[in-house]
Amino acid sequence: MGLSSARRMRLLNGAAGSGGVRRGLYVAKMRGRLEVVATPIGNLADLSARAREALASADVIAAEDTRHTLNLLRAIGVARPLVSLHEHNESQRVPELLARLEAGETIALVSDAGTPLLSDPGLELVQRAAREGFEVHAIPGPSAIVSALAVAGLPTGRFCFEGFLPARERERRGALAALAHEPRTLVFFEAPHRIVKTLEDMVAEFGAGRLAAVARELTKAHETVYRGTLGELASRARTEENFRRGELTLVVHGAAAPVAGDVDEGELQRTVTLLAKELPPARAAALAAQLTGATRAAAYALATRGASGPDDRGATEDEGMP
Repeated sequence: MGLSSARRMRLLNGAAGSGGVRRGLYVAKMRGRLEVVATPIGNLADLSARAREALASADVIAAEDTRHTLNLLRAIGVARPLVSLHEHNESQRVPELLARLEAGETIALVSDAGTPLLSDPGLELVQRAAREGFEVHAIPGPSAIVSALAVAGLPTGRFCFEGFLPARERERRGALAALAHEPRTLVFFEAPHRIVKTLEDMVAEFGAGRLAAVARELTKAHETVYRGTLGELASRARTEENFRRGELTLVVHGAAAPVAGDVDEGELQRTVTLLAKELPPARAAALAAQLTGATRAAAYALATRGASGPDDRGATEDEGMP
């Protein structure tokens, strides 16, 4: 097991004060370090040797749930001090952890599973530590996002991670509507008790024929990947009990690029007209294109058509079509 940074400092300071060290020797104060450590998402064997060493040598481990992380440490034969860092106490905990970094300690940041900060706490700590000049290192490893993309059988060249959708139906439908024309592959987390409603909402907003995959219990004994259209997956979720169990990651094919003639010109005109009343042309065009599937150029042409005069809200010299 490696020595923690704090212990190394104590040994150095002790050596500097001993009679065996020549006069005039000064030990410089060591700066602390924050290590963002990925932990297994279900299979303990996925913990890397580097991650184990980082946990074993840390002066303290900041954990989303100390009870969960304590079980992990026991399983790998490591005993280190733990402090909680979760969404409800991060702002209060950060000053204490920054003080420990200032004192030269090494802090390991972990979530319950996977890579911290991805739908997990830790962003404020990383931001503050980096801003104040402390080293921040990534100890990479398991991630449900990347693992689901790898087995979904959907395009991976460009993707975006949306985390958990809102729990309430109205907000969830609104969030999905805003993504309806997103061309990149979409990745979501979802709770088992909401998976049926979420898939039904995706059918309503994305269309029943959109390809998708639901990865359940990744890396665990009962790992299952369901593939098909959103309509097919929604049907299976309603009828298959196991579908609604365990940790779930959804991967959804991005929207197809609009084909000339597919855009409802009337809908585009109404959308642009409505948005242009409240927004500059470039912004109105960008949002209208996203909502209707039209190109930004087409939407921008409508937004700026006939724009002139002192009341014109057209683009300024500094504002062009994005």
